[in-house]
Amino acid sequence: MWGYLSVLPAFLAVWAVASIWTVFAIAVSNRTVNLTEGIPYISLCGSYPPQSCIFSQLLNMGAAMAAWICILRYHQLRDWGVGKWPNQMILWSGLLCALGTSVVGNFQQKNQQATHLTGAFFALFVGHLYFWLQLLLSWRMKSLPQPGAPWIRPLRLVLCSLCTILMVAMVILHTWLLRSASAACEWAIAMLLFTLFGLLAVDFSGLDSCTLCLQPGSSLSPPPPASPISLQAQPAQAF
Repeated sequence: MWGYLSVLPAFLAVWAVASIWTVFAIAVSNRTVNLTEGIPYISLCGSYPPQSCIFSQLLNMGAAMAAWICILRYHQLRDWGVGKWPNQMILWSGLLCALGTSVVGNFQQKNQQATHLTGAFFALFVGHLYFWLQLLLSWRMKSLPQPGAPWIRPLRLVLCSLCTILMVAMVILHTWLLRSASAACEWAIAMLLFTLFGLLAVDFSGLDSCTLCLQPGSSLSPPPPASPISLQAQPAQAF
């Protein structure tokens, strides 16, 4: 039986996919992008009103969900015995990905291009690093729990590898001025990253609940617990 926390990554994946394709549909319908000239970048679709407002709101909500997922994942990995430094590297790469997503939505390409591209770098490239770090950790720590079917980890390897290949292709095609092909790579990368976030539902399937504890000052109460957040795993069930 899966806990309610496992719904969050799956919901984020569906939300993100629906968000960018909704913005794309609006941009095509009001002709702010012209498909006869080639495939537009995601950012171009969200650069003009009214879809720019929708783009910002949807990405901000998605970024908030992504940040919460990264925090939950951090505490889960800590409870599994992952060291402080690798766990913090994973956490901060995920939070930077969420921050970059929010920046992409709030600073449209046609208004603040430098800021927008910085956010895109964090959202795509650092977000891609977030999943590679977790994958490498799972191969290095053989004792790390592997929830779900045995094919989940190989699937993540395939998805991360495809992301890497497409990112290299996207940059090369952009420098060669093959913008339509580069944009197609960007859309594919976004879909792969959303899928990788959605797969975290498998890792959260053993979590039953999450408890947030406030920590008063040391002079007012006994020493606080070791962590402000505790994750409760579901008891094992016989099948």
